[in-house]
Amino acid sequence: MSLNWLAELRRAATLMVQPEKPIAKAPTVWRSIQAIVFASWLNALLIFIPISWAMNFALPDQHTLTFVFAFLAIIPLTKLLAFATDELSLRVGQTLAGLLNATLGNAVELIVSIIALAKCQLTIVQSSLVGSILSNLLLVLGMCFFAGGLRFSEQGFGQSAVQLNLSLLTISVIAVLLPGAFHMALQGQPGYDELSIDYNILQTSRGVAIILLFIYASYLVFQLFSHKALYDDDNENMQPTKAYAGQNPFRLHRRRRIITDGENVSSPSSTHDREAAATLSCPADANPDVEPGTYSIASVETEIQPLMNIAVCFWLLAVVAVLTTVTAVFLVDSIDGLTSSGSINKEFVGVILLPIVGHAADHVIEVTVSVKDKLTLSLGVAVGSSIQIALFVIPFIVTLGWIMDKPLTLLFDPLESIVMFLSVLTVNYVVQDGKSNWLEGMILMCAYMILAVTFWYYPGEPLVDVAEDSHMLNNGLTRHPRDLSKLLDLGIFDERRIATGSVLLG
Repeated sequence: MSLNWLAELRRAATLMVQPEKPIAKAPTVWRSIQAIVFASWLNALLIFIPISWAMNFALPDQHTLTFVFAFLAIIPLTKLLAFATDELSLRVGQTLAGLLNATLGNAVELIVSIIALAKCQLTIVQSSLVGSILSNLLLVLGMCFFAGGLRFSEQGFGQSAVQLNLSLLTISVIAVLLPGAFHMALQGQPGYDELSIDYNILQTSRGVAIILLFIYASYLVFQLFSHKALYDDDNENMQPTKAYAGQNPFRLHRRRRIITDGENVSSPSSTHDREAAATLSCPADANPDVEPGTYSIASVETEIQPLMNIAVCFWLLAVVAVLTTVTAVFLVDSIDGLTSSGSINKEFVGVILLPIVGHAADHVIEVTVSVKDKLTLSLGVAVGSSIQIALFVIPFIVTLGWIMDKPLTLLFDPLESIVMFLSVLTVNYVVQDGKSNWLEGMILMCAYMILAVTFWYYPGEPLVDVAEDSHMLNNGLTRHPRDLSKLLDLGIFDERRIATGSVLLG
């Protein structure tokens, strides 16, 4: 029986790395470099990498300029990271390709979080992770639904997989809400002072983080091995896509042009509405890799031509990772100076700005794919990325903080926790029927804009500044969890802040 299980596991692994279509001969190194240079017009922003580095060393007091230039420098790096990820995804199966896109798509977010954690910028760590989940669930999904709804009356997707993913997100939200409830339940109780409560929350968060990592590992086994078919485009739960009845009110007037190989069919301006109907009438067996509702001339192609060879892909990933890490260090260093003037707060920087710079390129790609009626792929990347942040990145950062003696907990800002819960609840209601339209996309985008306005004026919960004393604080909490006088001797807290209950660790 064990041999049969190993054989099944080996067969599943083989299918997982087997590409959907045959791969043509890889281009040369020179052709690969040319493809990188001309991959996107965003490469013009790469000039801001040396500018941001020069600003950091030459004008260390100009924090706002350093932040802006570093912000602009990371955007093309994320685009190059997405380009390399797409090239790697061509060489593996569809499910593993989605996992690769979600994982490497969160690489910038993970790098920024680790750097902020090392500098004990706990507010930035927590708010940027929450902001990344919010941008994926509200902004990206909203843009995908809205853009696809301009072409199709209704777009269908795999209902079971999306509902399962949202259930996993609900578990992660519960893990974030419980420390806040823990804090409220014990606050003011006899025998529990503020510091002992914070110590218990810190220990609870570390234990919960281990459990969340186990849940994520189980999710990977479920997605890649035991229920791989549930995430395929041709599963039985896929809802059909419907064209507009009659004239499309959002038709776009486009000029007739020559269609090249591998390009989706584009109709002349006078027949835009008939184009949507024609795509839906395509035979189901014309191309099993194309989602129902889309017809591609690539159906007659037998091979996929990659733009880079595999060696250049890995070199590009390594170079982008190094450049992103160095630039992110300067970005995080400039945040304190940027927010010290009071014109902008850390909550807005973490929840709104940092997720945009980390996922700007991915957002454009996902919206483009949804217009081609590949909504299942867009959902897989957007919701899958949120799951990875909630079940892997957040508990991993908490565990890493444990190793680094940084008092990072799952006690998030109250507003951030509530907003994340409401966002997951809203998306759950929107996708429960397995169909989307442009109005649902507009609702999600407007919800994100409401949150952006809210966090612009929200000052955030006051946190203890432990940038230089976190190691001493962590050791003190471990040795004296209930001895207030000895913790006061550490010189980190003053009695007034402890008495008013304004001491929060994370």
